[in-house]
Amino acid sequence: MADHAALVLPALTERDARLAALPGKADAVIGMRRSGKTWLVLQTLAELERGGLARGHSLYANLEDERLAGVGLEVFAELLDAAYRREPSAATAPFWLLLDEVQVVPGWEAFVRRMLDTRRVRVVVTGSSARLLSRELATSLRGRSLATEVLPFSFREALRHAHIGIPDKLPPPPRARAELERALSGYLTTGGFPEIQELAQPLRRRVLQEYVDVTLLRDVVERHRATNVVALRRLVSHLLRSPSCKLSVHKIYLDLRSQGVAVGKGHLHEYLAHLEDACFAFTVPVDSDSERRRAVVPRKSYLVDPGLAALAAVDPLAQLRGHLLENVVYLELRRRGARLSYHVAASGAEVDFVARHDDGETELVQVCAEPDAADTLARELRGLAAAAPAFPKARLVIVTLTREGTLELSRRRVHLVPAWRFLLER
Repeated sequence: MADHAALVLPALTERDARLAALPGKADAVIGMRRSGKTWLVLQTLAELERGGLARGHSLYANLEDERLAGVGLEVFAELLDAAYRREPSAATAPFWLLLDEVQVVPGWEAFVRRMLDTRRVRVVVTGSSARLLSRELATSLRGRSLATEVLPFSFREALRHAHIGIPDKLPPPPRARAELERALSGYLTTGGFPEIQELAQPLRRRVLQEYVDVTLLRDVVERHRATNVVALRRLVSHLLRSPSCKLSVHKIYLDLRSQGVAVGKGHLHEYLAHLEDACFAFTVPVDSDSERRRAVVPRKSYLVDPGLAALAAVDPLAQLRGHLLENVVYLELRRRGARLSYHVAASGAEVDFVARHDDGETELVQVCAEPDAADTLARELRGLAAAAPAFPKARLVIVTLTREGTLELSRRRVHLVPAWRFLLER
């Protein structure tokens, strides 16, 4: 309690994610390692105190503190008793309990549920992916939690962190637009992990490689007792090399067999599911009402952060710019809560994203870094033209690096939106 009372909240880059904070439910903060889960918890505490919450009416505890090593369930009662002794009014007033790395204490779920039943204690928990994945966090609380996903910095948050002004109105003046375009170019390759933003490229690469290694070894190998580490590393390498591409587990299986790596397709599917649970990568299905077709047609895979692609890139990153841009657009749509799929017409023409939003709006989104070549733009328009009749009210969008404007397509308007604007618009 003395540590909490003396806690000086650091000056953190504001995150756009917000906790639901519904009475009777715990807020569960989930995401890949080093994405900023603790930052969000401390930001929440700072916002509560700015809103008038007394420090004595909250308790933040990092349960991985070495002084708490080996403690049992009794630690929670001891922490609360200490809080109430220090501030007696906290026993009868609303109280916020923020528990970082809660999975360290066996049986924590029963305690949190009991606190929720009091209707007085508001609970926020985070859990390490190594021992408490996002699905289990929700399962452990049996419907008594709401999850908030924390991804690495968005483009907006990266600008905020770098103290680059975000225009109040769009479009900005030419000089500000040029600065945004330069910042986006850097963001595509650096990515958004908070810790690496100011690091030079060689050190940044080493830190990112450590993130990948820890996720692979602790969240898959140790936790799930994965024995075919060679095959797992090859799968991770494929995901890193191929952001925004179709992912065929069967093809990876055949490639590994040709290289003398013995692994079953079932194990590859399991490894991919574990990596998704650890929020290392995500997959998007084809748009179809047929469950069988969604299972048969390859999914597209995306990384949790575009900066990770540099770890395994064979070609210069400039040649991957289109794939990295599509990955960034995917992450932004995910942040907005869109339900995502991709569309393939009978002709083979594709649309990168069918984005269904909670307000009922649907967007057909193509991503094309450089649409200036006539054949390139024609390909993107063919995909939209093939999909548009099935989505008569959808907004048609092509996200580009710099080009802006509108086009007519079969009496429908297609919006060409530069990526910096797409990522900054709410």
